[in-house]
Amino acid sequence: MANRYYYQKQIPIKDAAILANLPSASYRRAWISRIYDHDGAADGEGGTVSWLALARAVGLDEGAVLSEGAIAPGTRFAVDAYVMFARTRPWIEAVASSLTELFGPPVMTARVAAIIEKYPWIDRSGLAYFQKRIPLAKRDAESALSWVLQEATTPDIERRCVDALRFKCDVLWCILDATALACGIFK
Repeated sequence: MANRYYYQKQIPIKDAAILANLPSASYRRAWISRIYDHDGAADGEGGTVSWLALARAVGLDEGAVLSEGAIAPGTRFAVDAYVMFARTRPWIEAVASSLTELFGPPVMTARVAAIIEKYPWIDRSGLAYFQKRIPLAKRDAESALSWVLQEATTPDIERRCVDALRFKCDVLWCILDATALACGIFK
């Protein structure tokens, strides 16, 4: 949970890097909603706050999560690499890397059902992150995909977009591997 929190809190930073590189005001107006979704429009709002509520609901101490003391080095490295990717790569590649969200809504729906079934002791209010994120991920994926389909006009750009998506999948796998290692699942 703490490892994933580090990823969650870096998402708006990654999105701000992408926002800074977008080529038009219309794209920037659309993308900025992602930052508000995670950071909220005011204190106490947004996906990052909802993720902390989930951490509390599963019994973690919020202060311990916020201290980032339990973050695996592999998680920090992977997440920081993703933020750097968004800052330094062409905007179309950075946007393409976000297309993992295409798979998010069904995965999150299944995750919520599994949590409810397998962990009945978890306070349901802690699941608000997923319940709010499912429609937002669908919206975000659809807009990012439409931009990639519109702007990836050459085989080279198409290849770089696929490579960007592959990179993001590798980032997510690194987070999972680092978390599993830190939890003693791999020995």
